[in-house]
Formats: sequence, structure tokens, C-alpha cells
Amino acid sequence: MVFEIILAFITSFVLTYLSIPKIIHFSRKSRLYASVGNRNSHIGKIPIFGGIAIFSGVLFSLIFWAEIESIQFILVGMIIVFFIGILDDLLSLSPFKKLIGQILSVLVIMFLAELQINSFKGLFDIYEIPAWISFIFTIFVVVVITNGYNLIDGIDGLAGGLGTIASMFFGVAFLFNNDTQMAILSFTLLGSLLAFLKFNFNPARIFMGDTGSLVIGLILSILAIRLINTGVNIPNEKLYINKGPFIVISILSVPLYDTFRVFCIRILSGYHPLRADRNHIHHALLDLGFGHKKATLILYAFSLLIM
Repeated sequence: MVFEIILAFITSFVLTYLSIPKIIHFSRKSRLYASVGNRNSHIGKIPIFGGIAIFSGVLFSLIFWAEIESIQFILVGMIIVFFIGILDDLLSLSPFKKLIGQILSVLVIMFLAELQINSFKGLFDIYEIPAWISFIFTIFVVVVITNGYNLIDGIDGLAGGLGTIASMFFGVAFLFNNDTQMAILSFTLLGSLLAFLKFNFNPARIFMGDTGSLVIGLILSILAIRLINTGVNIPNEKLYINKGPFIVISILSVPLYDTFRVFCIRILSGYHPLRADRNHIHHALLDLGFGHKKATLILYAFSLLIM
């Protein structure tokens, strides 16, 4: 088990690390750069297809080391979101079209991978939930987490670093649970993100784009659903077995908080909740003069402290 996880981590790290320079070269040659606007806080032209390297590292590592029969429909959901992200980076899809693609991937995961939230484990004093609530709530959770990571990807190293922290904690939790396939998925994502951060931490040489942020968000939402259902099974410690929802909220606290905060501000201001703006927490830190590196490290620390 541990040997397979280590190999999966190394494989995803190496594949992502080796592919990013090629993607940077191709993007510059093809003039595929991040768009410039009043929300963009970067100077110069920076390639946006780092998500291709992240996805490739994860995909091939899972094919090599995971039990395909156990995760084949998770891979299908990932591929759907990957192509939605590619199209959005190239053509700027409308939020509605992106949402439809995400819901399609959720339906595959729910009904073919048989992965959905069936209990709140005592959160708000609620335990087992009816099937129709389970269906709606699972879609809601995946869409919120996926788009939360898409929204938090605003400054150098932030989304990649928060994804690194989250995938590491998920991986450790699944090691305690002896949940090999979810542990492999967690550490595979961890390997790809660590390699990506080498090129994305300030000053960034490449961005992950929607391709990367949507794939990362989907994978983390899958890990979240699994952990909500199982809790953490620490030997001789029963406290965490029914605490899956609380643990997931703490692991994903920064993007969830930022998404909730931004949506409230937009709605109260009379704007569409999906309208882009500069009200994110990382924009606030930049406006206070912290800069990309300090703002990113502050949010890393905040994420770690909550856990």
C-alpha cells in the first residue's frame, strides 16, 4: 500500500515537472497567454495551460498505480471537467455552460462511481438524509468546492499551495482509514501540485488556468465526499469517526470562506453572484500592500492553523 502511494506521488511529480517547461515553450510560441484586465495583477505575458501538466501527471500516475476498476468513473468525471477547462481557457465559456459540464461530471461520479453524501454525521444534528436530498446536496458540494478553487486562483502560488495542503491532509486521513485508492488519488494530486508550484510560486512562470483549478477542485470534492462518509478511523480513538463533515470544512476552509464571502458581497451589492470582481480575500491582501508572496504565505498559514 505505502509503496504504491510513494510510486504514485513520484510519478505524478516527475511527469508534471518535466512537462511544464514544454508547455511554457509551446504557449509562448503559440502566444497563448493569460488575458489582461483590471482584475489581473500581473505584468507581462504568462502562459495559462499549467493545468494540462497537472492533469497529465495525475492521470498517468493513476493509470500506472491505482486499481482502474475502482476509479474508472472518477477518471471519466475528471476528463469531462478537464475538457470544460480547456474550452474555457481557449474560448471563455459562459458560467452556465461550465456549470452544465460540472453537473454532468457529478452525475457520472454519483451514479457510476456510486459516490455521494448519504449522511450529515450529526452536523446540525442531522444524520441519515433522504435520497433526493442526498442527490441535490452532493451536486451542491461538488459545484461549490470546484468553483471555490477556481475562484481562489487569483495570485501566484495560492490555488496550487492550498491544493497541496488539502491533498496532503486528505492523504494522511485516508492512510489512517486504509483507503488505498483514495490515498493514491490524494498523493498523486500532491505530487503534481508540488511540481507545479516550482513554476507557479511568485514570480510565476505559468498559471494553471481554469483547466487546472477546475480539475483540482473536482478531485478535492471527490476526496471530501469520501471523507464525509467515512470520517477518520484513528486506532484507539473514536472521536473522529463521525467528524467527516467538520474535518472537510477545516481542510477546505480558505476557498469555502472566500466563496461564501464573495457571493454574499455580490448579492448584497445587487450583482450577479458569478460576476467577476476584485472582492476576493487575496485581492484585499494585495490592496493592503502585502504582495503576491506575502499574501499567499498568509493564506497558507491561515489554512494550516484552522486544521
